[in-house]
Amino acid sequence: MAFRGNLLVLLVLAAAAVATGKSARLELVPAAPGASMAERARDDRHRHAYITQKIASGRGGSRRVAAEVDASAVSLPVSSGAYAGTGQYFVKFLVGTPAQEFALVADTGSDLTWVKCNGAGGATPPGRVFRPADSKSWAPIPCSSDTCKLDVPFSLANCSAPTSPCAYDYRYKEGSAGARGVVGTDSATIALPDGKMVQMQDVVLGCSSTHDGQSFQAADGAISLGNSKISFASRAATRYGGSFSYCLVDHLAPRDATGYLAFGPGPAPKDSTPTAQTPLLLDPEMPFYGVKVEAIHVAGKALDIPAEVWDATKNGGTILDSGTTLTVLATPAYKAVVAALSTHLAGVPTVAFPPFEHCYNWTARSPGAPEIPKLAVQFAGSARLEPPAKSYVIDVKPGMKCIGVQEGESPGLSVIGNILQQEHLWEFDLKNRLVRFKPSTCTR
Repeated sequence: MAFRGNLLVLLVLAAAAVATGKSARLELVPAAPGASMAERARDDRHRHAYITQKIASGRGGSRRVAAEVDASAVSLPVSSGAYAGTGQYFVKFLVGTPAQEFALVADTGSDLTWVKCNGAGGATPPGRVFRPADSKSWAPIPCSSDTCKLDVPFSLANCSAPTSPCAYDYRYKEGSAGARGVVGTDSATIALPDGKMVQMQDVVLGCSSTHDGQSFQAADGAISLGNSKISFASRAATRYGGSFSYCLVDHLAPRDATGYLAFGPGPAPKDSTPTAQTPLLLDPEMPFYGVKVEAIHVAGKALDIPAEVWDATKNGGTILDSGTTLTVLATPAYKAVVAALSTHLAGVPTVAFPPFEHCYNWTARSPGAPEIPKLAVQFAGSARLEPPAKSYVIDVKPGMKCIGVQEGESPGLSVIGNILQQEHLWEFDLKNRLVRFKPSTCTR
């Protein structure tokens, strides 16, 4: 889960399980601005450092897929966390028996789903907390188990007795966020499209007695959408056809505007907009979803970016990450993109707004000033992402826009954040190792 900073898009997820021939989906809801854009950019830098460190270390908590259940699909609502001052999306998640409701950060970089908890040792955190003693289906995972020793990320080595609970200290990098507690299994409840509620059993769940980080001041925890043996996404996708998808509404949309998180076959398309697809690059030791970028175009022209920037074998590469707000580009790509965009916007009055390098006083823009040029990201397989201009020249305050990308290290990993992904349907076909995407209003 690493660093999720800017426009926290909270997915409102309500967990799921069985029921043949149906589909499951969660709604994604956008939030309104609270924390400053500078704070969100800072959190993204922490998250990027964490992801880079995790990939460099070769492993940071294990993974892979589980199975069972015969329903064809389920879904949950997802909303933006902007109203709470974060750059992430929230999912409404129902866990336990009887079900207790929580708003969790939707995170494709996370392998462990966890909630703020009462009864895991330590002080009870403020706000909504999960009470395992009140759930008939809660079962602690022993620290001596293979699940604890091999699959739980950041599990602690101390195991005083074989039956002692599996403890973890999930850290996201200095200055970012973290959570500590014990791990168990419980049931999750999800709504089917027809309104019926079903349960998904044996969901791996962290019960966090302590946590820190801005992202979790407004959220109740995180839902793991990473490629991991114990993540909610991998287990649910395996049970519902081998894929999951999400659609994020505009990060500044009203709180009641929702997208969705779905597992299993998606609904029939409502329009003829073609769906693009590109290979999904998966590492069995990492939760991240890699893609191969081949080029970036601005105003129809391919930018001069060294091929090594997009080559994972040369310490480059790119991932899609719902937990990062602003897109982070390795230095050569960042400089090329910013130079091209700023050249086209040269006629617009500039203004200082750290940490962004190029910001503009949009209200002082003359009638004849140039429009924002079109940006396109070309992936392997001729897949082309053409986001709306508001996704890369972003509103940071009334009347002010900034080029909304951040500079990463070089060589280093580039990250496509949730703002650049907004208003598109993204399907992660884990079974066939493909990611598909197309523009969407994110309405069902």
